[in-house]
Amino acid sequence: MKKSFAFPIIFMIVITAFFTLILAFLNYSTADIVAFNQETELRKTILYVFNIEIPFKEPKAVEEAFSKYISEETINGQDVFVARNGENIIGYAFPIGGTALWGTVEGFAAVSVDFNELLGIDFVSHSETPGLGGRISEDWFKEQFRGLKLTDANNGSYIVYKPSPGGNVDAIAGATLTSKSVSNFINEDIYEFIKENKEGR
Repeated sequence: MKKSFAFPIIFMIVITAFFTLILAFLNYSTADIVAFNQETELRKTILYVFNIEIPFKEPKAVEEAFSKYISEETINGQDVFVARNGENIIGYAFPIGGTALWGTVEGFAAVSVDFNELLGIDFVSHSETPGLGGRISEDWFKEQFRGLKLTDANNGSYIVYKPSPGGNVDAIAGATLTSKSVSNFINEDIYEFIKENKEGR
C-alpha cells in the first residue's frame, strides 16, 4: 500500500526534474542565438527609422549596413543611435514609448541633425489589439511620419491627426485611444529630446 502511494509521487518528481533539466539546457544552448536575433531586430529597427534601405534582410546584410552607417553614442547622458553618411551626421535615433490602451508601447524615433525633420518611427513592442490598435506596426501608419517638419509645432504638437487643423497624419479607424496615446508620447518624447539637445549645441 505504501509503495503504491509513493510511486506516483516519486514518478512525477523524476519526470518534472527531467523536463526541467531539458528546458534549462535548451534555454542555455539557445541563449546566444536568441540574443543575436534580438540584436538583429533592433538593428533593423534603427536602420528603418533612418530610412536606410537594406538590399537583403538576412542578418549579415543587416550587420554590415548597421556597422557602416550607425554608431551608439551617449549625448547629454542619453544613449542614442547616430547615423552617418561618411563624416556627415544624418540624424539621431532615440527611444520613445508610453502607455496605450492595453499596455506599454516601446519604439524608436529618428530626427535630422538640425532637429527640423522627423526621419521615421518604428515600434519594437506593444500589446494592442490585432487589426485595431495593433495596426500601429503596419507600414502605412509608420510611413506617414517620414519627413514631417518639426519646426512649426504648436507647444510640442508635432503629430496632429486629420481632420484637425494642421493635421498631418491619419489616425487608425476604430482605435481612437491607441492613436491618441501614440501621438501623445511621440510628441512628448520628441519635444524632450530636442529641448535637451538643441540647447546644448
